[in-house]
Amino acid sequence: MTEARKVYGSLNSPATLKVLALLFELDVPFEFVTVDLDAGEHKKKPFLSMSPFGEVPVYEEGGIIFFESRTTMRCMAHQYGHKGGEALIDWDSRKQAVVSNWVDVEDHHFEPPALKLIFELAIKPSKGLAPDEVVVAEAEAGLAKVLDVYEARLEKFKYLGSEKYTIVDVLHLPNMQSLVGTAAKKLIESRPRVSAWCSDILARPAWAKVIDMQKKAQDHSAI
Repeated sequence: MTEARKVYGSLNSPATLKVLALLFELDVPFEFVTVDLDAGEHKKKPFLSMSPFGEVPVYEEGGIIFFESRTTMRCMAHQYGHKGGEALIDWDSRKQAVVSNWVDVEDHHFEPPALKLIFELAIKPSKGLAPDEVVVAEAEAGLAKVLDVYEARLEKFKYLGSEKYTIVDVLHLPNMQSLVGTAAKKLIESRPRVSAWCSDILARPAWAKVIDMQKKAQDHSAI
């Protein structure tokens, strides 16, 4: 009997989208349970019993619960990687350590300025608010430094973690998707290797499935 797998999250949450993209890459079936962030469901007791910090997503399988997206992705890649065409990790411990190193880079260096830019250039305008130009300039400078490092890395390897597509690349998908829809796309387009890598990962069939989930949810809410 197949164990039930559930992802509790929001399709407006980059962290949730990362986990969904990985599961689609690994062809792992799951049930998606929407957590209404606007209604504060993630801060109420039922959800807090699974995620003590009140953050999405939560992944549940066989009575085991993960409430950190990167931990979930590492575990799923190891557990199900051999079943798909691509493991998304490396079974050699030293090579996987390199992958893990770039996972940390995404976490600590890429995502912070990326999220600031997305908030200022996408989220605030959608609510009729003007971006804070000082914050934008600082975030652009921070992201530019990271992308310079990526450009140099991609001169040596096809993907950030290695020559093959790994969880490192998956982790970048939601924020890259958002960034290319803003004026910050200039930071990507001005770096040819970063630009090619970005186009490559955003064209993944698994990511298209995530985008389709978002679109269907938006269409349903508009009815």
